[in-house]
Amino acid sequence: MRPIAAVRITCFAAALLPAAALAYRFYTNDLTANPGDYITDQTGTWTLTFLTISLAVTPLRRLTGWSPLIKLRRMLGLFAFFYGTLHMLTWVVFIHYFDSVRIMVNDVLDRPVITVGMAVYVILLTLAVTSNTFSVRRLGRRWQTLHRLVYVAAIGGVVHFWWLVKADTTEPIRWALAIALLLGFRVWWTVRARLSLRS
Repeated sequence: MRPIAAVRITCFAAALLPAAALAYRFYTNDLTANPGDYITDQTGTWTLTFLTISLAVTPLRRLTGWSPLIKLRRMLGLFAFFYGTLHMLTWVVFIHYFDSVRIMVNDVLDRPVITVGMAVYVILLTLAVTSNTFSVRRLGRRWQTLHRLVYVAAIGGVVHFWWLVKADTTEPIRWALAIALLLGFRVWWTVRARLSLRS
Protein backbone atom coordinates (compact mmCIF):
# COMPACT_ATOMS: atom_id res chain seq x y z
CA MET A 1 0.00 0.00 0.00
CA ARG A 2 1.28 3.45 -0.93
CA PRO A 3 1.87 5.89 1.95
CA ILE A 4 -0.76 8.35 0.65
CA ALA A 5 -3.35 5.54 0.54
CA ALA A 6 -2.70 4.73 4.19
CA VAL A 7 -2.95 8.43 5.07
CA ARG A 8 -6.25 8.74 3.18
CA ILE A 9 -7.74 5.73 4.95
CA THR A 10 -6.61 7.05 8.33
CA CYS A 11 -7.99 10.54 7.62
CA PHE A 12 -11.30 9.11 6.40
CA ALA A 13 -11.73 7.01 9.52
CA ALA A 14 -10.75 9.90 11.80
CA ALA A 15 -13.14 12.27 10.01
CA LEU A 16 -16.05 9.94 10.75
CA LEU A 17 -15.34 9.83 14.48
CA PRO A 18 -17.20 13.07 15.39
CA ALA A 19 -20.32 11.86 13.55
CA ALA A 20 -20.02 8.46 15.20
CA ALA A 21 -19.70 10.12 18.61
CA LEU A 22 -22.84 12.19 17.97
CA ALA A 23 -24.73 9.10 16.81
CA TYR A 24 -23.64 7.21 19.93
CA ARG A 25 -24.68 10.03 22.25
CA PHE A 26 -28.02 10.25 20.45
CA TYR A 27 -28.52 6.50 20.84
CA THR A 28 -27.67 6.62 24.55
CA ASN A 29 -29.75 9.78 25.08
CA ASP A 30 -26.67 11.69 26.21
CA LEU A 31 -26.92 14.93 24.19
CA THR A 32 -27.04 17.21 27.26
CA ALA A 33 -30.13 19.10 28.45
CA ASN A 34 -30.29 21.00 25.17
CA PRO A 35 -29.66 18.56 22.30
CA GLY A 36 -30.28 21.17 19.62
CA ASP A 37 -27.61 23.54 20.88
CA TYR A 38 -25.15 20.71 21.49
CA ILE A 39 -25.49 19.23 17.99
CA THR A 40 -25.41 22.69 16.43
CA ASP A 41 -22.20 23.56 18.26
CA GLN A 42 -20.52 20.24 17.45
CA THR A 43 -21.42 20.14 13.75
CA GLY A 44 -20.54 23.82 13.30
CA THR A 45 -17.16 23.30 14.94
CA TRP A 46 -16.36 20.29 12.77
CA THR A 47 -17.43 22.13 9.62
CA LEU A 48 -14.92 24.86 10.42
CA THR A 49 -12.33 22.25 11.39
CA PHE A 50 -12.47 20.45 8.06
CA LEU A 51 -12.59 23.70 6.11
CA THR A 52 -9.43 24.80 7.89
CA ILE A 53 -7.67 21.45 7.45
CA SER A 54 -8.55 21.40 3.74
CA LEU A 55 -7.04 24.88 3.38
CA ALA A 56 -3.90 23.65 5.15
CA VAL A 57 -3.25 20.91 2.59
CA THR A 58 -1.71 23.16 -0.06
CA PRO A 59 0.67 24.96 2.34
CA LEU A 60 1.76 21.60 3.78
CA ARG A 61 2.33 20.21 0.30
CA ARG A 62 4.44 23.20 -0.68
CA LEU A 63 6.44 23.21 2.53
CA THR A 64 7.09 19.47 2.56
CA GLY A 65 7.34 18.94 -1.19
CA TRP A 66 5.14 15.84 -0.88
CA SER A 67 2.77 16.27 -3.85
CA PRO A 68 0.45 13.30 -3.05
CA LEU A 69 -0.92 15.33 -0.11
CA ILE A 70 -3.09 17.20 -2.60
CA LYS A 71 -5.19 14.03 -2.95
CA LEU A 72 -6.54 14.62 0.56
CA ARG A 73 -8.02 18.03 -0.21
CA ARG A 74 -11.19 16.87 -1.99
CA MET A 75 -12.03 14.35 0.72
CA LEU A 76 -11.52 16.90 3.49
CA GLY A 77 -13.63 19.44 1.63
CA LEU A 78 -16.43 16.91 1.26
CA PHE A 79 -16.31 16.23 5.00
CA ALA A 80 -16.67 19.98 5.59
CA PHE A 81 -19.80 19.83 3.42
CA PHE A 82 -21.01 16.71 5.28
CA TYR A 83 -20.77 18.37 8.70
CA GLY A 84 -22.13 21.61 7.24
CA THR A 85 -25.17 19.66 6.06
CA LEU A 86 -25.66 18.19 9.53
CA HIS A 87 -25.32 21.72 10.94
CA MET A 88 -27.98 23.06 8.56
CA LEU A 89 -30.33 20.14 9.22
CA THR A 90 -30.01 20.75 12.96
CA TRP A 91 -31.25 24.30 12.34
CA VAL A 92 -34.22 22.92 10.39
CA VAL A 93 -35.12 20.19 12.89
CA PHE A 94 -34.26 21.60 16.33
CA ILE A 95 -34.62 25.35 15.77
CA HIS A 96 -37.56 25.49 13.39
CA TYR A 97 -39.10 22.08 14.07
CA PHE A 98 -39.85 21.66 10.36
CA ASP A 99 -41.54 25.07 10.06
CA SER A 100 -42.89 26.18 6.70
CA VAL A 101 -40.36 27.18 4.06
CA ARG A 102 -41.64 30.76 4.25
CA ILE A 103 -40.82 31.05 7.95
CA MET A 104 -37.33 29.63 7.44
CA VAL A 105 -36.67 31.91 4.47
CA ASN A 106 -37.76 34.91 6.56
CA ASP A 107 -35.34 33.81 9.29
CA VAL A 108 -32.51 33.67 6.74
CA LEU A 109 -33.40 37.13 5.40
CA ASP A 110 -34.06 38.80 8.76
CA ARG A 111 -31.07 37.56 10.78
CA PRO A 112 -27.61 38.38 9.36
CA VAL A 113 -25.98 35.54 11.31
CA ILE A 114 -28.29 33.04 9.59
CA THR A 115 -27.86 34.80 6.24
CA VAL A 116 -24.10 34.37 6.39
CA GLY A 117 -24.38 30.77 7.58
CA MET A 118 -26.74 29.85 4.74
CA ALA A 119 -24.50 31.60 2.20
CA VAL A 120 -21.56 29.52 3.44
CA TYR A 121 -23.64 26.35 3.11
CA VAL A 122 -24.66 27.22 -0.47
CA ILE A 123 -20.98 27.68 -1.33
CA LEU A 124 -20.08 24.33 0.23
CA LEU A 125 -22.93 22.67 -1.65
CA THR A 126 -21.74 24.18 -4.93
CA LEU A 127 -18.16 23.05 -4.32
CA ALA A 128 -19.27 19.55 -3.32
CA VAL A 129 -21.44 19.12 -6.41
CA THR A 130 -18.61 20.27 -8.70
CA SER A 131 -15.81 18.36 -6.97
CA ASN A 132 -15.98 15.42 -9.39
CA THR A 133 -13.78 14.75 -12.41
CA PHE A 134 -16.64 15.42 -14.82
CA SER A 135 -17.03 18.98 -13.48
CA VAL A 136 -13.29 19.59 -13.66
CA ARG A 137 -13.29 18.67 -17.34
CA ARG A 138 -16.55 20.45 -18.09
CA LEU A 139 -15.63 23.74 -16.44
CA GLY A 140 -11.97 23.81 -17.46
CA ARG A 141 -10.16 26.86 -16.10
CA ARG A 142 -13.38 28.14 -14.55
CA TRP A 143 -13.31 25.19 -12.12
CA GLN A 144 -10.30 26.55 -10.26
CA THR A 145 -11.86 30.01 -10.12
CA LEU A 146 -15.10 28.56 -8.76
CA HIS A 147 -13.34 26.52 -6.10
CA ARG A 148 -11.55 29.57 -4.79
CA LEU A 149 -14.90 30.30 -3.16
CA VAL A 150 -13.67 28.00 -0.40
CA TYR A 151 -11.77 31.03 0.91
CA VAL A 152 -15.04 32.96 1.09
CA ALA A 153 -16.69 30.00 2.82
CA ALA A 154 -13.94 29.83 5.44
CA ILE A 155 -14.13 33.56 6.18
CA GLY A 156 -17.93 33.42 6.22
CA GLY A 157 -17.83 30.48 8.60
CA VAL A 158 -15.73 32.44 11.06
CA VAL A 159 -18.04 35.48 10.77
CA HIS A 160 -21.08 33.24 11.32
CA PHE A 161 -19.49 31.75 14.45
CA TRP A 162 -18.33 35.16 15.72
CA TRP A 163 -21.82 36.64 15.45
CA LEU A 164 -23.34 33.63 17.22
CA VAL A 165 -21.31 34.01 20.41
CA LYS A 166 -22.50 36.79 22.65
CA ALA A 167 -19.69 37.26 25.16
CA ASP A 168 -16.53 35.18 24.92
CA THR A 169 -15.07 35.58 21.41
CA THR A 170 -11.86 33.71 22.23
CA GLU A 171 -12.68 30.68 20.08
CA PRO A 172 -13.84 32.65 17.01
CA ILE A 173 -10.67 34.75 17.25
CA ARG A 174 -8.56 31.57 17.18
CA TRP A 175 -10.37 30.37 14.08
CA ALA A 176 -9.94 33.79 12.47
CA LEU A 177 -6.20 33.73 13.15
CA ALA A 178 -5.87 30.21 11.71
CA ILE A 179 -7.74 31.15 8.53
CA ALA A 180 -5.81 34.42 8.22
CA LEU A 181 -2.51 32.54 8.56
CA LEU A 182 -3.45 30.03 5.85
CA LEU A 183 -4.72 32.68 3.45
CA GLY A 184 -1.71 34.86 4.22
CA PHE A 185 0.57 31.97 3.27
CA ARG A 186 -1.13 31.73 -0.10
CA VAL A 187 -0.66 35.45 -0.72
CA TRP A 188 2.99 35.25 0.30
CA TRP A 189 3.62 32.21 -1.91
CA THR A 190 1.96 33.86 -4.92
CA VAL A 191 3.95 37.08 -4.52
CA ARG A 192 7.14 35.08 -4.01
CA ALA A 193 6.52 33.06 -7.18
CA ARG A 194 5.84 36.18 -9.27
CA LEU A 195 8.96 37.91 -8.00
CA SER A 196 11.00 34.80 -8.84
CA LEU A 197 9.64 34.81 -12.40
CA ARG A 198 10.50 38.48 -12.86
CA SER A 199 14.03 38.01 -11.58
